[in-house]
Amino acid sequence: MDESPPRWILHLDMDAFYASVEQLDNPDLRGKPVIIGAGARGVVSTASYEARKYGVRSAMPIFEARRLCPKGVFLPGRMRRYVEKSREIMARLQLYSPLVQPASIDEAYLDATGLELVFASAENMARVLQKDIYETCGLSCSIGLAPVKFLAKIASDLQKPAGLTILRHADVPAFLDRLPIGKIPGVGPGMLKKLELMNMRFAGDIQRYPQDFWEKHLGKAGNLLFERACGVDPRSVHGLADPKSESAENTFAADTKDPVLLSAWLLRQAERVGKSLRRQGLSGRTVTLKIKYADFTQSSKSRTLENPVNSTRAIYETALDLLSGCALQKPLRLIGLGVSKFDTKLKQLPLLSNPAAQQGALRDASLDAALDRLREKFGNGAVVRGKLFDFDGKI
Repeated sequence: MDESPPRWILHLDMDAFYASVEQLDNPDLRGKPVIIGAGARGVVSTASYEARKYGVRSAMPIFEARRLCPKGVFLPGRMRRYVEKSREIMARLQLYSPLVQPASIDEAYLDATGLELVFASAENMARVLQKDIYETCGLSCSIGLAPVKFLAKIASDLQKPAGLTILRHADVPAFLDRLPIGKIPGVGPGMLKKLELMNMRFAGDIQRYPQDFWEKHLGKAGNLLFERACGVDPRSVHGLADPKSESAENTFAADTKDPVLLSAWLLRQAERVGKSLRRQGLSGRTVTLKIKYADFTQSSKSRTLENPVNSTRAIYETALDLLSGCALQKPLRLIGLGVSKFDTKLKQLPLLSNPAAQQGALRDASLDAALDRLREKFGNGAVVRGKLFDFDGKI
């Protein structure tokens, strides 16, 4: 007889994360409609719950948000600060379970199986964690507890903000019976429309037909749909994964194909990406350039280097060379760069056969280290590279 404790998966979702961090750091913003996103052409990253009362939502164009909430406090955002708070939150979660899987900067899964034995009940464990995050990190979160991942994520969204929803094992069948199909992960607009034409509205409707019926009509997606509709999700919570890439991009205030301006933005982005890689002790062999035109079409070009890099100059020059190979017949709306295909953490500079190249790499490493130290101590604006002296673009 199996006497192991029932499986519990916890999904934690921070409430209006970016806006809440701004309200935490600046108490004058508390109670006010805070909207993260700036510029006439940008989109809303996060809106505080005060702003959501006006209809402001994530991914909404800024001009629309200003129309709906003219008295909103619009802020450009501080990604470095948000990452810092995210790491603080993930560190707290790891005090409860070794199996913590970040899903994004502001949400994570935690394998809570057996923790109810320590905290007397699953509900008490979740409330202790929720209170801990608030008292140590100063931010509220919403939590969903369920036997499987996708149900835990759905549950965490049901009672925001500061909500706690527990979907017990015995309650799953009734919950699924009335769960709207659009809530099932993987059901996009196209599939949803097709299912509605079949008079399918809830997960319980999907269960009325066998799995091979759905495979016949929807292929592999039909198999997954049937499993989720039956509450099946075999995915486990795995620990923190190594990063796969590091990137930065910017949307311009006005469309442009000015090579001087584009190169300045690439240098800013190379600085940001390089600094992050060096902080993590990482280097990558593939540099990717991303461009988006004014008509929203986009493309990317990549180059894989012989040696892994994390220096600002190497990243910038590779991206600049990729840009020179693009025939920019139309103005750009966005430009970005990324570094991927990480090698193991660097212990020393790669050995180069060319002594001059080796000396150059040493100089780059020394310069980057000096700039990183100064900016860490005095802020990003403390020192500026000569090529960016007159550049007022903000990152």
